[in-house]
Amino acid sequence: MATEKPHMNLVFIGHVDHGKSTSVGRMLADTGNVDAYLIEKYRKMAEETGKATFEFAWVMDSLKEERERGVTIDVAHKKFNTDKYYFTVIDAPGHRDFVKNMITGTSQADAAVLVVSAIEGPQAQTREHLFLAFTLGVRQLIIGLNKMDAVKPQWSEEKFNEAKAEVEKLLKLTGYKDVPIIPYSAYTGDNATKRSENMPWYKGPTILEALNNLKEPAKATDLPLRLPIQDVYTITGIGTVPVGRVECGVLKPDTKVMFEPSHVVGEVKSIEMHHEQLPQAIPGDNVGFNVRGIAKNDVRRGDVAGPVDNPPTVAKSFKAQVMVLNHPSVITVGYTPVFHCHTMQIACTFVELLAKLDPATGSVKEENPQFLKTGDAAIVRIQPSRPMVIEKAKEFPQLGRFAIRDMGQTVAAGVCLDVEKKVQ
Repeated sequence: MATEKPHMNLVFIGHVDHGKSTSVGRMLADTGNVDAYLIEKYRKMAEETGKATFEFAWVMDSLKEERERGVTIDVAHKKFNTDKYYFTVIDAPGHRDFVKNMITGTSQADAAVLVVSAIEGPQAQTREHLFLAFTLGVRQLIIGLNKMDAVKPQWSEEKFNEAKAEVEKLLKLTGYKDVPIIPYSAYTGDNATKRSENMPWYKGPTILEALNNLKEPAKATDLPLRLPIQDVYTITGIGTVPVGRVECGVLKPDTKVMFEPSHVVGEVKSIEMHHEQLPQAIPGDNVGFNVRGIAKNDVRRGDVAGPVDNPPTVAKSFKAQVMVLNHPSVITVGYTPVFHCHTMQIACTFVELLAKLDPATGSVKEENPQFLKTGDAAIVRIQPSRPMVIEKAKEFPQLGRFAIRDMGQTVAAGVCLDVEKKVQ
């Protein structure tokens, strides 16, 4: 039974066209989680539309527009089993304008597979996705050097070593350690799920073996409940039904929960997932739950539900560590972009630049800098334009991470170090 295996959320990240969707399709097909006839059907369709070699990608890219453009837009969820784990795969878009979706995907992931084309090596977005994954708290990483079937000469160890050296340079700039770097071909399947006879020089794990070597994530059930709300429905005959994903703790019927920052209390009557009643909801569960004592307008997207005796923290301001990923000019005091934190999107102001850090070691490079630019890591104080829930990343990693967006792109990502609580 799938549920008896430990569950992991896995995200595939990397530069556009480096083969993420094809890699996911290959894993699903080879582990028997997508029928071979479907792959064959997609192969015929792909050839007919002049998109040969896209059949595996189409398993993930189920939206019609994505098939026509050949790019991944939304974050897709698919499941597959290995002999050790039950994985939910989040296929995150590589296109720059889709980075926001990628952030929502990555912030839910326990581990990431960074796909890098062995032909071109790491690109700008490879770097951006790598820093994002680290800043957003994804600590387990596998790197796949894809398209080994297409390098010249084919399956060349030398080409692999060149690309590997480039990737290792990038890894040194982050805090990642002991990351397997695997030569493979998502299209032919070599070293994806089975050992490649074409690359006898490679002695390390296949992608599948590396997935089985991941460590089981710590269960967040022993923390107090935190459930960010995605939507609120009113269902006739039932009442108010908030919907969201349990990030930590356990949601149980017949308990009272406090929604912050709306600051209302309701009693949980029942919990549903996929139209089935649940005795309780645990971290990772996407649920709808009927709450008595609140009206639809009392609660909104971005609110977080928690126990009445340990309610979610509402920030008046907070101290954070940020990494500036991509800003066209400089960030100074007074800058007010949009922060994306759990399900909340809110304009926040940089009120103090406390210190600039060395991204590799985390030590202070400069106190009270005048400005921050692309590539800088810093400690800053942030003030939300209205009350918002954010927690210290040390205490609640799931609610302590955020991305900063402006001008249609992700300019920075960060984690919350400390919160100055709003007095109710």
